[in-house]
Amino acid sequence: MVEENGSIRTLSVDIGGSGVKAIVLDITGHSVTERVRLETPKPATPDVVINAIAALAAAQGEFDRVSVGFPGVVRSGVTETAVNLHPDWIGFNLETALSKQLNKPIRVINDADMQGFGAIALEGVELVITLGTGFGSALFVDGKLVPNMEMGHHPFRKGETYEQQLGRAELEKIGEKRWNRRLEKAIASLQHLFNYDYLYIGGGEAVKVNLQLPSNVKLIPNITGLLGGIALWRDEKR
Repeated sequence: MVEENGSIRTLSVDIGGSGVKAIVLDITGHSVTERVRLETPKPATPDVVINAIAALAAAQGEFDRVSVGFPGVVRSGVTETAVNLHPDWIGFNLETALSKQLNKPIRVINDADMQGFGAIALEGVELVITLGTGFGSALFVDGKLVPNMEMGHHPFRKGETYEQQLGRAELEKIGEKRWNRRLEKAIASLQHLFNYDYLYIGGGEAVKVNLQLPSNVKLIPNITGLLGGIALWRDEKR
């Protein structure tokens, strides 16, 4: 299943609270298929989500390996938290289960971490936040990942977390104008906390951002979460 020019094709999957997306990347990380998406099944248990991934994979043609971004803490392929999915994910070995389903080598990482790999410049302190069902985050220092940094569940303001104040449910409740004002406060808070060189804002709700952003803050397209999948295979020692 290797292309004639010898390049390896990577199926990149992004599991979200509202949608499961997939695309195939070439060895350089460029897409070679169109992105496909299915609504995240409800309830979002491991079995039904894996079946959704299998359905997306079947529509993507040939691939040699799989990268998965998961909305929670991931350690050695095991999902340890899943606030916006289902409790059955806690302690679930997604890497092993999906490898059995697709008969391919699999690597799994936090979804914001994977999106960060698709966005960063590999220089200095770079912070990524994703605005979607929840609030994802990833931190990089000179291109090296600080894994599983769940900023979304840390206190932000008025006794609530970043996710409670800026997640999709709150956006729908308070409207875009108030949500943007809160986001502006969050950006200032994160700058003081991390003293980052660059901040990247992605996720499905990033299109709702309507602010005069500082020069070191950049909006990134949602597909970045899939494009970062190639980075999971740069270190073949694992």
